[in-house]
Amino acid sequence: MPVVAIDDPDDPRLAPYRAVRERDLVGRQGLFMAEGEVVLRLLVRRGRFPLQSLLVSERRLEALGDLVADLPADCPVYAVSQAVMDGVAGFSIHRGVLGVGVRGEEPSLDALLEGLPPRALVAGLVGIANHDNVGGIFRNAAAFGADAVLVDPATCDPLYRKAIRVSVGAALVTPFARAASPDALLEGLARHGFTILALSPGGRRSLSEVRRTARMGVLLGTEGPGLPDAILGRVETVRIPMTGDFDSLNVATTSGIVLHHLAMQA
Repeated sequence: MPVVAIDDPDDPRLAPYRAVRERDLVGRQGLFMAEGEVVLRLLVRRGRFPLQSLLVSERRLEALGDLVADLPADCPVYAVSQAVMDGVAGFSIHRGVLGVGVRGEEPSLDALLEGLPPRALVAGLVGIANHDNVGGIFRNAAAFGADAVLVDPATCDPLYRKAIRVSVGAALVTPFARAASPDALLEGLARHGFTILALSPGGRRSLSEVRRTARMGVLLGTEGPGLPDAILGRVETVRIPMTGDFDSLNVATTSGIVLHHLAMQA
């Protein structure tokens, strides 16, 4: 499909891009927003989700020519001035490119775990409502070869625009599924033969003592309260030793340390 130039910010074809931040909060009826060149290249070339349309500022069009050429023939590309793009989105899109992706049907927890290889590493997120942290965890999961990420109902949407951006597109390429509850997440991992570790500053074992098993699940809780006591009482708890009496790490940082430790035990 050829590039379509649009100069009217009220053009109905731009409706999916209108008021981006507000629509992020209320949901997109089966769609999601991807922002930035790096993210969109991953979405087009490696992502699991189809792209519905692309919005590009005129100043970026030439530089993104190869990306546009890789799009399916039925994916429209709308070229607008930077002023029109910012006006439609509701804030300055300095990266100059937005895309609307189609979520499709997400796999169930059991279907995802059943399809993983005999040797697999999975991160489980419980109550992590901060989009930066979720994006950072997905980025670490991709960097250290985690096979999947599981999220509970209180964890924010991995396909929220900011989470995708912080993950540098990893949320688009790392498989994930949402469990019905923290208990369902825990039980699903156990049902599929995963050794489960729960990260906590008061963990009974030091991370340095942990050895990788064929199938391993790492549970991470929200900063502050951490994982619920009901979860910690059912699985092996692990701590990351820290200097002196300081016992606080950002949860995304924690995920990177733990996943790296386990990934190096190939």
